[in-house]
Amino acid sequence: MMTAGEWLIGILVLLGALFSLLSSFGLIRLPDIYLRSHAATKSATLGVLCILTGAFLYFWLFMDHISVKLLLGIVFVFITSPVAGHLNGRAAYRSGVPLWPGSVSDELQAELARERAEWEQERGQVQGEISKIQHMKNS
Repeated sequence: MMTAGEWLIGILVLLGALFSLLSSFGLIRLPDIYLRSHAATKSATLGVLCILTGAFLYFWLFMDHISVKLLLGIVFVFITSPVAGHLNGRAAYRSGVPLWPGSVSDELQAELARERAEWEQERGQVQGEISKIQHMKNS
């Protein structure tokens, strides 16, 4: 049992390190922020999760200690890292960071144009209300 546990822990930590290395190459080599965000959220998250799982198994099998902190770390990394990557990509897109010229499609372009038109319409309505209030105030 101990030998199988040692092998499993070693494989998990090694896989985690390889995924983290792959993620770092992706962050360096990929051409735009959107692809880099994908590399950071997918492979780095998987790498960290493998390493944390290996550490959890080590403490559980060899130290007879179930680490709640490691379990919480696994859960929080699993939840927060992809969400943060998605929000970073969305913020970059909304602020006008251009796509890589080799990108095949831009599915959000029409949606963003619709949202901006709605925002401009609401802004115009608010401006109209403000001018009415100012006119009433001056009268």
